[in-house]
Amino acid sequence: MMKQFWNERYAEKEFAYGKEPNQFLKENLHQLPKGKVLFVAEGEGRNAVFAAQNGYDVFAFDYSELAKAKALTLAKEQNVQLDYLVSDVMDLSFEPESFDAIVFIFAHFPAVIRKQAHQKLISFLKPNGKILFEAFEKNQLQFTSGGPKELAMLFSEEEVTDEFPSIGFDSLKTAIIDLAEGSYHQGKGAVIRFIGTKHEKNE
Repeated sequence: MMKQFWNERYAEKEFAYGKEPNQFLKENLHQLPKGKVLFVAEGEGRNAVFAAQNGYDVFAFDYSELAKAKALTLAKEQNVQLDYLVSDVMDLSFEPESFDAIVFIFAHFPAVIRKQAHQKLISFLKPNGKILFEAFEKNQLQFTSGGPKELAMLFSEEEVTDEFPSIGFDSLKTAIIDLAEGSYHQGKGAVIRFIGTKHEKNE
């Protein structure tokens, strides 16, 4: 069901969320260590391409084949390389502790697998590696600027801290922002944002 939804959205000629990077990522990319970075549920590649333009070794995944095709087209336009997998999150098989950073930009998994998916993704992050995260908060249901319509797929700060237990939060905040990302993220929105660091194993 969800795969069909996203393939239909990404089948449109225009880029659903534009070609420009997410603003929170744009402002904070410098906080991520240079090296291998994984972009989660990356869609049409706008954020991964931005990181590649800034010297990162970029990996990404999504379960939409059409998303990958558009992402690689965008990467070619910008003369950068992406390593992009078409995969369900639970089928990923990266080496443990192989990434220096992981980026979640509006990566909303079904509630039944979400905590498990987050734990799996964290396992790919090196100790002291960084996470950059932005997603819609529960109050997003009051707004028409995009995101899941199911409360359980949206986030609270308590859920974030529960689902990322091995992460120390450098910053964690809820905010109402103005979105201007392509056709589907337009207007005021409620988001949760954090930048975090994976604890060393002996902590």
